Amino acid sequence: QVQLVESGGGLVQAGDSLRLSCAASGRTFSRYTMGWFRQAPGKEREFVASVRWSGDNTYYADSVKGRFTISRDNAENTVYLQMNSLKPDDTAHYYCAAGYTTYDYWGKGTLVTVSS
Repeated sequence: QVQLVESGGGLVQAGDSLRLSCAASGRTFSRYTMGWFRQAPGKEREFVASVRWSGDNTYYADSVKGRFTISRDNAENTVYLQMNSLKPDDTAHYYCAAGYTTYDYWGKGTLVTVSS
């Protein structure tokens, strides 16, 4: 079992930066692929970024590529999402997820609001 707790959300202005954190419990954290997803009001949840267990392989949605960076610290059981040049369209609840071939574990999310 893995429990995930996100933090770092808040209200910012367009162009600002935020760093989200996801703290994981469980001894097998380092084996999981970790992902960030988001869901804006009235929209479906969408993939944002993911990082493989080694930290070497990262993937991004086209909408955030070049602005967001995902990273992980297996020693601290934490995954991060550095978000730069934020836009109002980035406003959403952001969720951390963990899994092997599918995302089996999810956090409760943290809200990011970007004002124009």
